[in-house]
Amino acid sequence: MVPARPPWPLRALMPGVLWRMPPHERVLYLTFDDGPDPQLTPWVLDQLATAGAHATFFCRGDRARARPDLVERLSAEGHAVGGHTWDHPDGWRTPLRPYLRNVLRGQREVGGTLFRPPYGHLTAAQLAALKGRFRVVMWDVLSRDYDPRCSAQQCLDRTLKHARPGSIIVFHDVPKAADRLTGLLPQALARWSSDGYRFASLA
Repeated sequence: MVPARPPWPLRALMPGVLWRMPPHERVLYLTFDDGPDPQLTPWVLDQLATAGAHATFFCRGDRARARPDLVERLSAEGHAVGGHTWDHPDGWRTPLRPYLRNVLRGQREVGGTLFRPPYGHLTAAQLAALKGRFRVVMWDVLSRDYDPRCSAQQCLDRTLKHARPGSIIVFHDVPKAADRLTGLLPQALARWSSDGYRFASLA
């Protein structure tokens, strides 16, 4: 079972990476990986608009190129957009130069300086090459909405349990996560709103 929070030794091995924001206010930072998706991303945007929430979308370059209208909508509605490589390679299994080419190709489609590595996997050399150019963003709460072994209720429970002021929370706006995301996101937004949280982007 993947833990909801990354272990502290992993954070120590990745200096200069953003894992969570300062906990001075009751603010949560919702992030969505792997999109944009023509069905699920608009639904997510509608849910966020209803809650008055802003979020950050880490988009794959190939999917951003296929749906530039959705990338434009993300920005138009006040959300931040970051890169998530071109086609989701695993940094631990990809040599340095091909990985960096993949990152840069994806970043050209979405712009900006925010970047999240797929699976959170980076080698020391990849991190050293990227962190001077990009703001590398990880997370401190993983919803596991991508995992078919988890129910929507289980994803909701783990996310509510571990979220705290300043948390960066990972969801996925792609079909593999749809059953769980559609079951947990509206409930999570309602619960956090009732608890006095607001939702901000990382831009």
